[in-house]
Amino acid sequence: MRQAEMHQGQPILRAGAAPEKARGAMILIHGRGATAEDILTLAPEFDQPDFTYLAPQAAAYQWYPNRFIMPVATNEPYLSSALQVVDDLITDLVKSGIGREKIVLAGFSQGACLALEYAARNPQRYAGLAGLSGGLIGDVLREYTGSLAGTPVFLGCSDVDFHIPKERVIESAAVFRGLGASVTERLYPNMGHTVNEDEINAVKRIMAGVV
Repeated sequence: MRQAEMHQGQPILRAGAAPEKARGAMILIHGRGATAEDILTLAPEFDQPDFTYLAPQAAAYQWYPNRFIMPVATNEPYLSSALQVVDDLITDLVKSGIGREKIVLAGFSQGACLALEYAARNPQRYAGLAGLSGGLIGDVLREYTGSLAGTPVFLGCSDVDFHIPKERVIESAAVFRGLGASVTERLYPNMGHTVNEDEINAVKRIMAGVV
């Protein structure tokens, strides 16, 4: 990506209930090489029609250019731009009357890494956090402080995922437990780089808990 290809001003796709009528909201973040349209295909699978869904589009189809386990500086300024996209969406939802405790952050692959990193850097009570084939960003994990106040966190990944080392999933789970989240982590034997039915059901349970 070039400097001009920051993520601000890219399309935000929406689905589901209108924000003023929604029971909760989900921000769905796509992976590298994918689109907002792609990740929104998960919304019907979650079977929560009274949620409003927002899916931001990354510039050049990637949130940051290098692997997520590279030094953070190698993915700047794109990572900071991507984190700001998430923050802006949350701010807009709060202004529309949907509090953070009713917002689920979810993503796949690079999008999962972005969702997890945002929540760890901005810990408070969310409705939930779902990292589908992802982990916290950086070659060495930073010191995260604050509290997620019991936020349910689901981390699911293959145990042989080429893109996401299982060790990083385990390390990320430990960080979120340290931040006071209620963490479920599942490593699926020999699964591909994909989303499975068990993961869908885990996210549905998180969403169903929003009141």
